[in-house]
Amino acid sequence: MNNLVGVLGASSHVGQALLPLLARDGFDVIAFSRRIGHENSGDGEFLELDETKVIWRAISSIDAVCADHSIPYWISLAPIRVLPAYFETFKASGAKRIVALSSTSRFTKQNASDPQDQALAQSFVESEFELQNWAERHGVEFVILRPTLIYGLGKDKNICEIIRLIRKFGFFPLLGGASGLRQPVHCCDVALACQAALISPSAVNKSYNLSGGEVLSYREMVARVFQVLQRKPRFFNMPVGLLRVMMVLLSLIPRYRKWSFAMVERMNQDMVFDHTEAERDLGFKPRGFSLSADDLP
Repeated sequence: MNNLVGVLGASSHVGQALLPLLARDGFDVIAFSRRIGHENSGDGEFLELDETKVIWRAISSIDAVCADHSIPYWISLAPIRVLPAYFETFKASGAKRIVALSSTSRFTKQNASDPQDQALAQSFVESEFELQNWAERHGVEFVILRPTLIYGLGKDKNICEIIRLIRKFGFFPLLGGASGLRQPVHCCDVALACQAALISPSAVNKSYNLSGGEVLSYREMVARVFQVLQRKPRFFNMPVGLLRVMMVLLSLIPRYRKWSFAMVERMNQDMVFDHTEAERDLGFKPRGFSLSADDLP
């Protein structure tokens, strides 16, 4: 039996949690990434990675690797918009099932004030459709997973940016009450869902929303970040005009060039998703929002 799994985006935080799970369950893994290698967790939560079960390869070598190996299973942790570029590769590898990460942003950003956010949401919709259409035409099973705000292992682009701002300025700017509801989901819980989606007979040709196990306001989410940093929460409610100027200035810094005022507006918008179907078919049981030392950048 061929238990070989190809993983795209394997050096991501979700990949860091996923690879040991696959190795433990008897899968051999070819991990593709622009950056070769992995990091082990320091808090004992993650399994030790069995290096004999994982082969690392540069993503640029994927066609050559697939020419030498039959890879029936694939998990893509890379942006779903890149998947169409690999459809022929999947076909040549004899793919039987593909698990792909998308995002609940396909719903939350559809009516955003920023045209770039709207375009991003549309790209998720179109990419999901392309995967589904291609898979059905070629007899390949697919599972699409849509996480909410992913955090964990100090490598995410959400909570880690909040942490960096607090460390830099000592406070966090808010618009209004920042009452929009959130369900942050830990990358380890997303990894468990990916693993389950790979083998679950109930998940064939389905899509699932993956939300965190706790609903809390944006303000409370940031207050938790202050707590893990052992700082008293300090918020600065800023008027709309000043926040617009602040976001423009921040966007001049390369690290924050993609930031926009639409991000601030979403502080007061609910982004809550039901994960009952994922719980039923994938055994998905996400933790509440909790940060450990390993989750800090």
